[in-house]
Amino acid sequence: MSNNTRINFAAAAPKAFKSLIAFDTAARDTVDPALVELIQIRSSQLNGCAYCLHMHVSDARKAGEDDLRLHMVGVWREAKNFFSPREQAALALTEAVTRIGDAGVPDEIYAEAAAQFDATELAHVLAVICTINTWNRVAIATAKIAGTDERR
Repeated sequence: MSNNTRINFAAAAPKAFKSLIAFDTAARDTVDPALVELIQIRSSQLNGCAYCLHMHVSDARKAGEDDLRLHMVGVWREAKNFFSPREQAALALTEAVTRIGDAGVPDEIYAEAAAQFDATELAHVLAVICTINTWNRVAIATAKIAGTDERR
């Protein structure tokens, strides 16, 4: 099925779309913008969402993120020297929540995230993870084309 035979989610469900945008905006409230992009990149990699991956790598570059770090997001466990302990904890939590059906969120991953972030920050990191997973599913289900960006 090609992209032109799939629904335009924003047009077909405008209240849901606007609510998701509001949730996404609220989620980012206390999270460092660079960390938001790392979370969104890693989740999009895991979910195989080329549309969102392209968008968030582009956003990270525009925000001044280093290309070397961007290349290492997918292998962050083997390249820990590129990422701070907070970023590593957020990436581990991103993987666990994105793959929640595999093993839930293991206690040790949650504990490390809780050690790196206060309760408010952790709740917002979790919300960012939830929103990107939702965006990934909408983009994949509606066959969004990588390299396009409908926000503009």
